[in-house]
Amino acid sequence: MVNRKELNPDASPEAAFGARLRGVREARGWLQDELGARMGYSGRHVSGVETGNKSPTRRFATAADVAFGLAGTEESFAREWGKIEHGVLLQDFPEYVGMESRASEIRLFEVGVIPGLLQTREYAQAQAESDVKRGSITEAQADEAMAYLAKRQAALLRPVPPLVVAVLDESCIRRPIGGAAVMDAQLRQLIELTEQSHFMIQLAPYSLGARRPFRHMVHLLTMTDRSVLSYVESETRGYLDRELASVMPLVRAYHQLMAVSLSQTASVEMIQQLRKGSS
Repeated sequence: MVNRKELNPDASPEAAFGARLRGVREARGWLQDELGARMGYSGRHVSGVETGNKSPTRRFATAADVAFGLAGTEESFAREWGKIEHGVLLQDFPEYVGMESRASEIRLFEVGVIPGLLQTREYAQAQAESDVKRGSITEAQADEAMAYLAKRQAALLRPVPPLVVAVLDESCIRRPIGGAAVMDAQLRQLIELTEQSHFMIQLAPYSLGARRPFRHMVHLLTMTDRSVLSYVESETRGYLDRELASVMPLVRAYHQLMAVSLSQTASVEMIQQLRKGSS
């Protein structure tokens, strides 16, 4: 075919989107003008997206799903578009954040790192800079992650703020991030947060051993209609779950964790002792 541009789907999320769009279109035997007519776009516009000269929009991705019959499926172009819009974010995390901003209760468990909602800007920035140095994200993606975190934290500033309960593995306060000054400011903020009525912070000490029910981060949201959902992560994937049968065991385990963790008063004392020892 004359002037057919070879595509490299590994070049970027946009390139992957365009290459997949071309593949699905050609599998249907449609020309670019034919697909464009089904989507409400010109064939030239479709060509631009396929070759990476135009960035797809949410509207374009949704129209492609309708044309191909992929709406609401795992293979939808809307999901593919999400990888472009939220390139540094794990699957399901943007949807989780949308729910988090409307939740009446937010329950967090973390290992090794202070949860994002409780982080100081300097602590979060130190993490992002480390990720850039390791080559796991770009500087642009680090800036995106910082902006996204700021929006999450700002969403807590409501007329009636949500109750935020955080159970932190002891490793969260002992793992140094960003140097002594950054870490001390972060620990100080944790203490200050406990003075606010809508924050509860507990530490799960190392001494719990096998009694700690979670090995990885777990977030639980209670919505205004009292429905509950969970969000868990691995290094490469996030998973949002609304199914009561699988969410309720996590809720029960979270309550068990709270029962065996240090009280908020004892947790603050441990943090204060750590600050004195590191000063």
